[in-house]
Amino acid sequence: MLDTQSIQAIQCIVGEKNLLYDPARIKAYNCDAYTAEKAEPTAVVFPETTEQVSLLVQYCYQHGIAFLPRGAGTGLSGGATPTHHEVIISLVKMDKILSIDYENHRAVVQPGFVNLHLTQKIASHGFYYAPDPSSQSVCTIGGNVAENSGGSHCLKYGVTTNHVVAVKCVLPTGRIVELGENFGDAVGYDLLGVVVGSEGTLGIVTEITVKILKKPESVKTLLALFDRVEDASDTVSALIRHGIIPAACEMMDKLTLYAVDKSHYHVGYPSDIEAVLLIEVDGLEAGVDDVAAEVMNVCTAHHVRTVKLAANDAERDLWWKSRKMAFPAIGRISNDYLVQDGVIPRSQLTHVLETIVTLSQQFGLRVANVFHAGDGNLHPLICYDARNPEELARAVMLGQQILELCVDVGGSITGEHGVGIEKIQQMAYMYNELDLDAQSRLRQIFDPLGLCNPGKILPTPQSCGDRPTRHGVVSIPSSL
Repeated sequence: MLDTQSIQAIQCIVGEKNLLYDPARIKAYNCDAYTAEKAEPTAVVFPETTEQVSLLVQYCYQHGIAFLPRGAGTGLSGGATPTHHEVIISLVKMDKILSIDYENHRAVVQPGFVNLHLTQKIASHGFYYAPDPSSQSVCTIGGNVAENSGGSHCLKYGVTTNHVVAVKCVLPTGRIVELGENFGDAVGYDLLGVVVGSEGTLGIVTEITVKILKKPESVKTLLALFDRVEDASDTVSALIRHGIIPAACEMMDKLTLYAVDKSHYHVGYPSDIEAVLLIEVDGLEAGVDDVAAEVMNVCTAHHVRTVKLAANDAERDLWWKSRKMAFPAIGRISNDYLVQDGVIPRSQLTHVLETIVTLSQQFGLRVANVFHAGDGNLHPLICYDARNPEELARAVMLGQQILELCVDVGGSITGEHGVGIEKIQQMAYMYNELDLDAQSRLRQIFDPLGLCNPGKILPTPQSCGDRPTRHGVVSIPSSL
């Protein structure tokens, strides 16, 4: 609990209406979309300006109060879960577009601005914002910066870091800094690259300058239905091998298709289909038809049952909504689920998906697969019932084994959801002692008191202990 002096000090900064500390009112902030672990914050504060964020952080720093930034709470790895009973600095009221420069393809937004709203705002001028996470209708651009979020179209256009050119950031001491450059590359070390994807552990971003893109002249969307998952997986690798870089290449398996067809976005997938690829190509009008025809030929060469082009914008929109709503649709077939986001080489898709089936059977839990196939960014959704603690434990262990499988085949434990608290143990599996120590020392430079979103990303002796890894047995350095 905050003492009376702290309550009064914070209210002087943000106003009485922008501070919550009543236990009943702050309970809603005990986790983000990773619901397997929960903890109560000390308070929730809603600043409205960079200066207010700076003053809040200065007060916390001077009084040894742990704090963490929070956006829309859609994160999937527990990055906004207040495991140390932090003061949550919610940025949802910093939700404005500050400027749009159509001539130079730039926009400046506050961190609480919703991702999809940017495209909606600039669409009438023929522009859009490329990063498109499945949660883009609710997630914020500040949260995207924290997690370096991707999306369906990151195969061709890149993830958040490829579209953020500059930020204004409040460091854990309260100091305000500007990182990056609106145009060209910044001189010196790439501090912007360090902050993007740091999961709110190196400071709080309060202004973001992003690239906005002109809409492509032509877009073609194809839906390919496969009788075997391995044929769909092999098709993905073959597309890239043929020199085709789709704007997007998404896969859903049979269990996912069953769930989404029970939702409001019913496509009518055949019940005996094992996998679907949603493939989109875009570019100049003169060439897109030829590329779409090449995609169809590659699908046919890999035993596709049927592949077709969207007949119109309405059909294309339905297909995409079916894919984008896959995560919440799983709620129609399972009380709870965990979602992972390991990354693998495309060439390993068939092997990894087959192994996930085997692991699913071993643990006695259903796993629905929906993912950015072109990037090798998996999203296995592990179905379980949280009312059964033993089932939750099995789900967590299954998720850990899937992530370690991804590392074993040359991949990573996260592509866009972040480490948060969920994947801390796998950090010690993916990195050796020297790697972890280097990351820890970098973090200490930004946050010498360890008050900014503590307990996230990097393992500690308490969180991991000595455990076997692919590097042998790692003893987590005490500096962590």
